[in-house]
Amino acid sequence: MTTTHTPESLAALARGFQETRVFLTAAELDLFTLLADGPLSLEEAAAARGASPRALAILLDALAATGLLEKEGGKWRTPAALVPFLSSRGERSLLPLALHSVNLWDRWSRLTEVVAGPRPGAGDREASTRAFIGAMNVIAAPQADGIVGVVEPGAARRLLDVGGGPATYTLAFVRAVPGLRATLFDLPSVVEMARENVAAAGLLDRVDLVAGDLRTDPLPGGHDLAFVSAIVHMLGPSGNVALFRKVHDALVPGGRIVLRDHVMSPDRTAPRAGALFAVNMLVGTEEGGTFTFEELAGWLAEAGFERARLVRGGERMDALVEAFRPG
Repeated sequence: MTTTHTPESLAALARGFQETRVFLTAAELDLFTLLADGPLSLEEAAAARGASPRALAILLDALAATGLLEKEGGKWRTPAALVPFLSSRGERSLLPLALHSVNLWDRWSRLTEVVAGPRPGAGDREASTRAFIGAMNVIAAPQADGIVGVVEPGAARRLLDVGGGPATYTLAFVRAVPGLRATLFDLPSVVEMARENVAAAGLLDRVDLVAGDLRTDPLPGGHDLAFVSAIVHMLGPSGNVALFRKVHDALVPGGRIVLRDHVMSPDRTAPRAGALFAVNMLVGTEEGGTFTFEELAGWLAEAGFERARLVRGGERMDALVEAFRPG
């Protein structure tokens, strides 16, 4: 029997390890046993396991988002129906199987090397960056036109795409608005990758490509719309406030900022993909994560913006938040 795959099923296959890893880490820390007798607060659970409160909170929320824990009133517990299988004291505990799978995880991670030997250039920074930017294009391409439609950029004349990566959204904006000129700002190596895509689209005459580091460099000014796509999850509170201040300075009075990212429910367990992505940021950044609308709105206000609103929620990092520089 042949399995028919779709782009969506293949993307889910590529990300499927995330939920497995969250489950296995919970098994290694024996969290299900800890939370089997009743709900515990973050402080109680962190003290019991000697864990980082920030990291443990992200892990517990991801477990709740996937249904492996329940969260209520800022406390987590193992669902009663799962206690027999996930607690080490359960009469049908599957924890030994999970812990065996932890060992298998390490072995299976060597599969490519076992099949084909050590890979020349493995870990090469340039190759890694190109793979990351290519992945961003794969993710963005199917939804870019729809995102731009929701943003409604028709009145804009100067767009700033902050951390614009492969230029997928930059190109979607300039195609949607004939009179729009765009500035894409990103790291020097990324800008050169974007240049290839803009040139292939025949739009180099409408896109300015500016190299810099959004963490340390000012942003080019004179824009009336700034699009900050899949950036805020890389930064913590202070980093996002600093970035929003730079965007504020890059906008003309009355200009608008639009954020595209995961926007979490107040308890941080929805959307499910956002809770798992917070784990991705936990292991990949110093302070990154996924944030609630209230957090984003507060940081925007601190940076000088007003009238922040959630334009729409989203399940796949397609939520949109907008705010305005005072006119």
